[in-house]
Amino acid sequence: MRAGLAYYEILMTKNETVFAPSDAPLEIAALVLPRASILEVASVLDPLRNANRHLGRTGFRWRVVSPGGAAVPLTCGIEMPAAGPLAAAEGADVLIVIAGYNQSEIATRPLIKGIRQMTGRFRAVGAVDAGPWVLARAGLLDGHRATVHWEDLEDFALAHPAIEVVPDRFVISRNRFTVGGAAPAADLMLHLIGTRCGAALAGQVAASFLYEAQVDGARPQRPGMLPHARDARLAAALRSMSAHLEEVLPLEAIARSQGLSLRRLEQLFRAGLGQGPGAAYLELRLQSAQRMVTDTRHSLQEVALRCGFVDPTSFSRAFRRRFGVPPSKVRTEVRQDRV
Repeated sequence: MRAGLAYYEILMTKNETVFAPSDAPLEIAALVLPRASILEVASVLDPLRNANRHLGRTGFRWRVVSPGGAAVPLTCGIEMPAAGPLAAAEGADVLIVIAGYNQSEIATRPLIKGIRQMTGRFRAVGAVDAGPWVLARAGLLDGHRATVHWEDLEDFALAHPAIEVVPDRFVISRNRFTVGGAAPAADLMLHLIGTRCGAALAGQVAASFLYEAQVDGARPQRPGMLPHARDARLAAALRSMSAHLEEVLPLEAIARSQGLSLRRLEQLFRAGLGQGPGAAYLELRLQSAQRMVTDTRHSLQEVALRCGFVDPTSFSRAFRRRFGVPPSKVRTEVRQDRV
């Protein structure tokens, strides 16, 4: 199987990239997994529709397929109609896997095998949000640079050491591309439209959606989880905090890194966020902890360590003060909901 896949890889590297000027219509198959986000699907497909409108011709075609061929339930409760199962993607130039919650359970071994077997039939294969996990499980990202949603970056890198994992908004690596989430998916599609049909068209599409495109895929996915940090030094301090949740930095070190006194750092945080730097740092850590408690299978002890708490007791106490319930209760309720 690997030998056959390698043969297809050789053929694909010789093909012209889909990210190049062309008047030929590009056919895209979107494999949407249950519990994906409607925003991610729209960010992939709607720019293509809008591009065709501005072109006055068909520059892009698309179809939605699903694991079993049935309509796909999305996180918002809406069902997305599908043209058929994965086999219905046959004949497309590009396959894009769009996945969200519980991909490890939804992307079954037969589906992974099917994606692996069909890969060589596409000129490019990509994935959005949790989709890179699916491609990685199929062995399709080994030896490539790739990204995934920022919440999964560390776990993804640990699980797949053969992949060069980067925190970019989107990554194009030869005939593979990976995207961190919904807004970066729009960036990627605008990049695709711009490279095939010209920057002017990409600008028209972005303007139609009142969207300020971040077409540089290498931009970080998250400048900081707390919004409205308009001061550059405050934004930089938040980025530093976000990057050091496990090994908590002293506030004095954060202040020095921005050329500030601790008092001035305190003033910036209170003016920009209405809270001091210590409280903001704790909020970042607890937000991360809440996500891990609800969305991962890490033990509560590991969650505590990853979020900078020296022991589970202090973690549980801080978590309860912030969210009103201990993390153990949240974990139990999440497991009951998924039964």
